[in-house]
Amino acid sequence: MKRIEKAFEYYKQGNWQKAIDVFSSVLETGPDSAEIHNNMGICYRQLGDLEQAEKHYLRARELDPKIPQVYINLADIYYVIKDFDSGIQLLSQGVYEMPENPVLRHYLARFYMEDAKFDLAVDELEKILENQPENYDAYYDLGRVHFELGNYHLAVENFENVIEYKANEYIHYFLGQAYEANNETDKAISNYLKAIAFDNGFKPAYKKLGILFLAREDYEDAVEYFEDYMKMDVPDADKIKELVERIKMKTGNTLSLRERVRTLGETAS
Repeated sequence: MKRIEKAFEYYKQGNWQKAIDVFSSVLETGPDSAEIHNNMGICYRQLGDLEQAEKHYLRARELDPKIPQVYINLADIYYVIKDFDSGIQLLSQGVYEMPENPVLRHYLARFYMEDAKFDLAVDELEKILENQPENYDAYYDLGRVHFELGNYHLAVENFENVIEYKANEYIHYFLGQAYEANNETDKAISNYLKAIAFDNGFKPAYKKLGILFLAREDYEDAVEYFEDYMKMDVPDADKIKELVERIKMKTGNTLSLRERVRTLGETAS
C-alpha cells in the first residue's frame, strides 16, 4: 500500500497522530501539497493543537489559494480563539479569490456579526440572497442582524422568510421577539405559542408568554405560563414564584382556572 493511501486510512480511522506521521513522511520525499497540509491541519485540530493546525492551513492556502475548505477550516480556529480580525481578513481574501462561493461569504458575514460589524454583515448577506433567494440560513442571520440594529420590521420580514422554508421552535421564538420589539404583541404571543407547539419544554417561550400576558393584564394566563415555567428547573424560579404570588394577591385568585378545574376533577374522583 502506498504511503499516502496508508495516511488516508489512518485519517479515516481517526488515528490522527499516525496519519500526521505518514503525511509528514510523504511531504519529506515528495512535492509540497496543499491537500496534504490541509489534512494535516485537520489532524492537528482534532488533537487540539491549534497552533500546528493553523500553520498547516496557512501553508495549504499559500500553495493553493482557491480551496474553499482551507479557509473554512482556518476560520474555525480563529472563531474558537475569538480572533475575529484574523478571521475577517482571511475570509475577505477567500471571497476575493472565489467571489461566487456563497459559503465563504456567509462565514464572513457571521464573523462580522460576531465582531458587531452589523452593516458589513448585512451587505454580505444581501449579496448571498441576490443569487440564492431561497437561502433560509441567510434570511435567518439577516433577521438576527436587523434585530441587533433595531430594525424590527426588517427582522420580522426576514424571519417570516425563514418560516417559508423551515420552521422550528427557535425560529418562532426569534420571530416572536421581533414582533414583541415591534409592538405587535398578539403576533408575538402567537409565535411563542407556536414555539411551544414544536417543543413543549422550550423554557424561554413560557417566560415570554407570562410576561406578555401580565403586560396585557391577562393575569390568569400570565400565572398559568409562569407556573409552567417554574416547573422546568429554571434558575430564576424563586423570583418568578414571588411575582406569581404578588399577582395572585393583587387579583384575589389563589388558583388559576386550570388549577381549579384540576382540583375539582381530583375531588370528584
